[in-house]
Amino acid sequence: MQANKITDANILDIGQTLTIPAPEPSTPGPSFKIIPDSELAYGPASAQFDVDAFIKNQNGYLATYTQDVGTETLTGAQVVVRISQDYSVNPRLLLALLEHRSSWVTRTDPAPITIDYPMGFIEQNHQGLYHQLSWAANELNRGFYLWHANAVSTWVLTDGSVVPINPSINAGTAGLQNLFSKLDDRAAWDNDVAAFGLFKTYFFLFGSPFDLAVEPLIPSGLTQPRMDLPFESGVTWAFTGGPHGGWDSGSAWAAIDFAPLDGTGCAVSAQWETAVANGFIIRAKDGAVIEDLDGDGYEQTGWDVLYMHVAEKDRVQAGTYVYAGDHIGHPSCEGGVSNATHLHLARKYNGEWIAADGSLPFVLSGWISSGAGKEYDGFLKRGTSTLEATEGISELNQISR
Repeated sequence: MQANKITDANILDIGQTLTIPAPEPSTPGPSFKIIPDSELAYGPASAQFDVDAFIKNQNGYLATYTQDVGTETLTGAQVVVRISQDYSVNPRLLLALLEHRSSWVTRTDPAPITIDYPMGFIEQNHQGLYHQLSWAANELNRGFYLWHANAVSTWVLTDGSVVPINPSINAGTAGLQNLFSKLDDRAAWDNDVAAFGLFKTYFFLFGSPFDLAVEPLIPSGLTQPRMDLPFESGVTWAFTGGPHGGWDSGSAWAAIDFAPLDGTGCAVSAQWETAVANGFIIRAKDGAVIEDLDGDGYEQTGWDVLYMHVAEKDRVQAGTYVYAGDHIGHPSCEGGVSNATHLHLARKYNGEWIAADGSLPFVLSGWISSGAGKEYDGFLKRGTSTLEATEGISELNQISR
């Protein structure tokens, strides 16, 4: 007698093909625009906004909140400002989201679960306001810049729903739809991205976001001002990183990397980073130097340049006016995340990160940046010469001016 063959769904025969059907897209997302693009970016309309005064006036839990970040103890307002500056995300939007998710802005007694997770992103490594807002700002940027690059067509929600994106929304709305897709099932998402969701909370705190719109953030025909390579003439460096995130993984591929030839591990290099253009140093702290090229003293307006991983030793001071070629400091691993000494260079205009692989590439001493479709891959081209970004230092990626 022949025994019946027992079929185990967890075992595949050799050569057997397993077909996994893709999730069926659900009803498309709404066309409702939640905010203009300029209310997501740390742009001109946020230049005069006093975060500390607004929070104190609301007199909620956030007004008395403090958190240890690195070696500093920051107030709630200082945390919001730092995230806004680093990620280039509008502080009004961060406050509206915080109120929408946890009522920290207006209530003195928010729900206990929100004390550790005020944005509702329950993950052990993201406890506290600083980490919650860092995560939120990165996801806002991710949706914003993916939409700008025509690189996203659906959102996947926490319940597995696949939502086709309505093509009539704007990038600012895409940023919020993406953020809520990481937090919500379909029913909650539909509420959060509609007129009675985040928009209502924002309106309650600040009025209509569209009354504050600065459009377009990037004017037609914008060109980059003259910029030089960020190191001294006659000194050879290495082009080690093609277009990648300006700040964290969600922002536009606004940055490129250069490394000095004397760099070993994370040792501070003796080589000098230099200013790419004339401008005013607005910030110089925690490895980051921000240069304002229009000289008005506002990071939220016009062209800005970020020099990242600048060692504290010999670093230019905030409040200094520099000319192209002046010393900024020495490359290191300070600030952000880095496993080797280098300079991370990125640009913003009106608070929007400018992609190094887009329609406004870097032009540095005549070298023009481009991408290769993969983060950190990319090229610099000048005339008939082309350099490809390569990790580490080799004869193939060396550059000088």
